[in-house]
Amino acid sequence: MVGAKNNADSTVTKRKSKLVKHLVIAFFVIVAFTTAFIFIKKTISKKIHSDTSIVNLYEKWNAYDYQAAYDISGRILAKKTFNNTALMLHGYAAFYLALADTDTTAAQGFLDESINCIRVALQSAKSKTVPQLEYMLGKAYFYKNTFSSYYYYADLAVQYLQRARKDGYKADDIPEFLGLSYASLGMTMESISSFTEALVLRESDLLLLSIAEQYYNAGQPAAAEQYLFRISQACKDEKILLRSHMLMGQIDIDQQKYAEAEKEFQTILEKNENSADAYYGLGVIYENQGDVLKARSQWRKALRLQPNHPGALKKMADFK
Repeated sequence: MVGAKNNADSTVTKRKSKLVKHLVIAFFVIVAFTTAFIFIKKTISKKIHSDTSIVNLYEKWNAYDYQAAYDISGRILAKKTFNNTALMLHGYAAFYLALADTDTTAAQGFLDESINCIRVALQSAKSKTVPQLEYMLGKAYFYKNTFSSYYYYADLAVQYLQRARKDGYKADDIPEFLGLSYASLGMTMESISSFTEALVLRESDLLLLSIAEQYYNAGQPAAAEQYLFRISQACKDEKILLRSHMLMGQIDIDQQKYAEAEKEFQTILEKNENSADAYYGLGVIYENQGDVLKARSQWRKALRLQPNHPGALKKMADFK
């Protein structure tokens, strides 16, 4: 009986020993896996939030931090030249940096970079992102045309904005950008059509003035006057009011309403005594009334304020 008892105790001891051994092994395995997991997690997190990660790029973009998005996407492109996401967001960030820059030369540089990146991104973009890329490219060309000394980009602005619209992209500012681009191209009726569409979406005094200017260019002064009247009723923007007075003065001169035209130009000078265009307009009125000496006096005033004023230069040359 004693022997049997000893054998039983020995068996129990061996089982306990194996159990302890297994528990120790399990403990070390768990510790090893936990350590590995934490290391891998930290490594992945560090990579994700590094200065060259797409996740970090999107974080900056979604926070409207365009400078940081521009910098991060630039570093990504330095390693992966054709990374489509980096190309797209680098182009977008450069676009917004251009609009914020008060230095025209620097803004032009940002726009050139924006256009280049977006054009390259379009080559390998997924179909769902193509319309947005076309829209942004159209706007980049529009501002390139605006900032440039020579207007060579309005046709490209129209081309890509129309493509974006055809491919299903919707944005309320497309008609206005198209209207301004058509105006730069001298496509008056297309400009009026686009501006009128924009006016339905969002009325503004600037749009009313733009439509009036295009109707005047189209030889429809009566239509232009209707929009100028709407501006005169409620507009608070001094610059727009001065431009509307200038256009109304030109219309009055064309219709030989010289007293009304003089009133428009004098109104401008009361608010801005340095308006070369207003002095030029007064000179034209006096010329048409047969008072060349008085006309030349006004044109000289215009040239003192703006030495390269084309109208005043021509008039002074014609009446030497």
